[in-house]
Amino acid sequence: MPTLELHPAQRDELETLENLMQFYMYDFSQWLPLKLAAHGFFPIQSKAEYWRHPATQPFLIRVDDELAGFVTVDSETHIDGAEHNIGYFFLARRFRGQGVAQFVVSALLSRIPGQWQIFHIDANLPAQRFWAKLIPELTGGAFTLYQREMDGYPCTFYALHSAFSVA
Repeated sequence: MPTLELHPAQRDELETLENLMQFYMYDFSQWLPLKLAAHGFFPIQSKAEYWRHPATQPFLIRVDDELAGFVTVDSETHIDGAEHNIGYFFLARRFRGQGVAQFVVSALLSRIPGQWQIFHIDANLPAQRFWAKLIPELTGGAFTLYQREMDGYPCTFYALHSAFSVA
């Protein structure tokens, strides 16, 4: 059984998060019309303000002490009453389908109690299958489903409450 870790990113690890954002964008280019810039990277607007925002909590994901991805929690919500949102979630492909993502989501909900929104663009079929299976399991069916457009793309939103907390 691999050792899974969700590690709060420190200020000196923000460059690592920015680097991983390229892989996140690469994955999303399958579903959104994202284009590479002439220099061969996806043009990403500076995230300095995002990282500095008090509600933004970036985490690095490690599997057996190896960097495997990242996830962020923020307050950029679109569902009334929601306090927390998974802003970005990237897991390197070789770690997918092994329970790592489920561990990450469960750990986040345990660490950060309150009203959550979790959403995905509907064109992202792997995300659609992942969330449709995981959210009912984690909540015992206690969630609300919404269909909304974000930036012109149909999205599915899950609203749920996390009351448990791990010290």
